[in-house]
Amino acid sequence: MKKSFLSLSLICGTIVLANAQEIKFEKMEHDFGTLKQDAPCQVNFKVTNTGKAPLILADAKPSCGCTTPEFPKEPIAPGKSVNISVKYDSHRVGPFDKTVTVTSNAITSPETVIKIKGSIDAVPTDNHDHENKTIELGK
Repeated sequence: MKKSFLSLSLICGTIVLANAQEIKFEKMEHDFGTLKQDAPCQVNFKVTNTGKAPLILADAKPSCGCTTPEFPKEPIAPGKSVNISVKYDSHRVGPFDKTVTVTSNAITSPETVIKIKGSIDAVPTDNHDHENKTIELGK
């Protein structure tokens, strides 16, 4: 009885793994370097379904509200690739190090964390009103 159960378990496990969805990212991290304030700050992460069944991206959750991911909701056929677009709010000045947790039906890694980092330099304001002017008071 134990041998029958063990054999059945191995067969079922083999069938599940043979039809498993697998996910592969072309890169896991992107470094923007130093950008000027309000410059475009967006990158695509290429995702490929390396499994034998459709891959479904269920969610892409950013670590904060300054990061916006966009991902396709349709199933990804085996062997096909899609992009997950990640945009950072570059109006915020200073260094940043953010993550996006991608949830899928991949058997090998149902949650994968991708990362963006960089630094945003402030753009000096163009103020001509700061010229040296002498104001005479009391006349």
